[in-house]
Amino acid sequence: MSLADIRLDDKYRLSTGDLYLTGTQALTRLPMLQKQRDEAQGLNTAGFISGYRGSPLGNLDKSLWDAKDYLQQNAIHFQPGINEELAATAVWGSQQVNLFPHGKYDGVFALWYGKGPGVDRCGDVFKHGNSAGVAANGGVLILAGDDHGCKSSTIAHQSEHAFIASMIPVLNPSNVQEILDYGIIGWELSRYSGCWVAMKTIAENVDSSAVVEVDPLRVKTRIPEDFALPEGGLHIRWPDPPLAQEARLNTYKIYAARAFARANQLNKVVIDSAQPRLGIITTGKSYLDVRQALEELGIDQELCDRVGIRVLKVGMSWPLEPVSVHDFAEGLDEILVVEEKRSVIEDQLTGQLYNWPVDRRPVVVGEFDEQGRSLLPNLSELTPAMIARVIAKRLAPFYSSPQIEARLQFLSDKEQALQAPLFNTQRTPHFCSGCPHNTSTRVPEGSRALAGIGCHYMTIWMDRETDTFTQMGGEGVTWIGQAPFTETPHVFQNLGDGTYFHSGHLALRAAVASKVNITYKILYNDAVAMTGGQPIDGVLRVDQLSRQVFNEGVQRIALVSDEPDKYPSRQDFAPITTFHHRRDLDSVQRELREFKGVSVIIYDQTCATEKRRRRKRGTMPDLEKRALINPAVCEGCGDCGVKSGCLSVLPKETAQGRKREIDQSACNKDFSCVEGFCPSFVTVHGGKLRKPALPRQVEAFARLPEPVLPSLERPFNILLPGVGGTGVTTVGAW
Repeated sequence: MSLADIRLDDKYRLSTGDLYLTGTQALTRLPMLQKQRDEAQGLNTAGFISGYRGSPLGNLDKSLWDAKDYLQQNAIHFQPGINEELAATAVWGSQQVNLFPHGKYDGVFALWYGKGPGVDRCGDVFKHGNSAGVAANGGVLILAGDDHGCKSSTIAHQSEHAFIASMIPVLNPSNVQEILDYGIIGWELSRYSGCWVAMKTIAENVDSSAVVEVDPLRVKTRIPEDFALPEGGLHIRWPDPPLAQEARLNTYKIYAARAFARANQLNKVVIDSAQPRLGIITTGKSYLDVRQALEELGIDQELCDRVGIRVLKVGMSWPLEPVSVHDFAEGLDEILVVEEKRSVIEDQLTGQLYNWPVDRRPVVVGEFDEQGRSLLPNLSELTPAMIARVIAKRLAPFYSSPQIEARLQFLSDKEQALQAPLFNTQRTPHFCSGCPHNTSTRVPEGSRALAGIGCHYMTIWMDRETDTFTQMGGEGVTWIGQAPFTETPHVFQNLGDGTYFHSGHLALRAAVASKVNITYKILYNDAVAMTGGQPIDGVLRVDQLSRQVFNEGVQRIALVSDEPDKYPSRQDFAPITTFHHRRDLDSVQRELREFKGVSVIIYDQTCATEKRRRRKRGTMPDLEKRALINPAVCEGCGDCGVKSGCLSVLPKETAQGRKREIDQSACNKDFSCVEGFCPSFVTVHGGKLRKPALPRQVEAFARLPEPVLPSLERPFNILLPGVGGTGVTTVGAW
């Protein structure tokens, strides 16, 4: 029996089959499926992708770059946006191609991606683009990355209401397979209705992995037969007066979307009963939570049928298709709506059932019960245990069992155990070893700073006199509203080069226009560090940056670097630029805080983690130099840790007390630790670390028993312990 020919690029190379994909990889494969689907139907289309990175879609651009050869083979053009709004505007442009002569394709289908706050930023262009519509053989799919639990954001966010305000239908997948299926449905829905179509993504489906069926023709869509399109259709056109767009959108396009959802059964009854009493409507991740909650309570399909439970899985959460909902509601005494965050389905459901006769209209509960008391809170995230308790409570008037009571007690005990603190210490996130933020974010005594987005946000957890933050692109503008009303004469504002390029330059322009006293500390670290080390989406050299801020009206510019001598020719910089070593940062800041007006410090030092990546890949020379601490000389004062703020400076317990050592495996060779005046430091040039000898015998491991493989009849969990940077995320994606 020969081994199968398996390659890492099978996820993009194979045209059909069962493939193991992460959610991010599924999103990368999705436009290829659409292209192949169009080809099978005789259409010569192309694809356009643009957006701006942000969790849970932080690595989508990297995945798209990795698959660039396969994208090109499918006539798919990927152009990341400078920011979310401009990316959406480019997507709008892709639908205008065939309004004019000389188009090369029958149509261009487009994909926009961005984090939830990016959705908010795009409100204007989303409204304009959706009102204008899409090309007949084009279509627009919007990927919204939401963070309900505020795990990697500055605010918990949910995008549905922003899309509702723009009249954009919303699809809500629950797993990786549905990312593929709903993505195809989204483009088909867009082409039929003329609407831009949103698809909600969250970490639970984007960061998860699954074996999925990949086939361009897997999804079979139907054109509604019970909806009459207006003369001229619903697609983009020119000229097209605004009020004509409004009439087409409000009178036809949204109702066409509902008809499409009905014809293609996007809302499905997944559990039914011959005599239903309690109905549960849910969508997306919450659907999986409901199924888990029922399992936790020991309620299977047979028991659902016996006690009267019916479950509707909603695929398009807005606009809610009314016919399938009315059919579902028939005969029910009560409907429990399970959805995370602010109500979307529940509000539509109550409106659609409002005119039903009272004796036929079921009670609707969800975020609140019938007395207005909180039931499923709209805060953070729902858990299967929370949902299980509510289901049991709504069942209690007509069904309970010792098993349900026992399971509820188990869930309660489990949650209490999880909430009990195991340790009194808190593991606060910190900058990576050798990170330039460690040095650049410090301020002189007597000054204060404002935090920025991304890694700069972490300074508010540290003892660095840094408080408050703004949305991306608003850095420093809050000071414009404070400065006239305080005796504080000056503040510092941290700003990353990626944020500056995205939109932060407008904030700096506003500060110059308002004539406030502020120093922007722009960290040029040559990578978008927090989302995976991607490059800035364009060209921004340090000398260009100095000239840009100079041309904005900044009258004092200081360049601070760990290697100031790497710019022997300085004629390309703004003429007022001065150059300094990073060890002089404190004195430079003391000078600039006395400067009247807007000043800028450009702190030039490459991201430490990105340096490590590049050295491993051979794209950056590794320094044949290492810093060590002689424990016989070290007195354990800790000044090296204070000077560097570096996590690779570790305590070392000795017979003479606690001293310090350098964790060589984590050290990124920043060498800020040697800035302290300490005779215990030894710098080794040209040497390499000795690798420990492997043990000759591994008998202890050889005697370990073989693990018992679990049955594949039902899903099981695998626990991968670890912290960021140890490869846990990589293993999870295999």
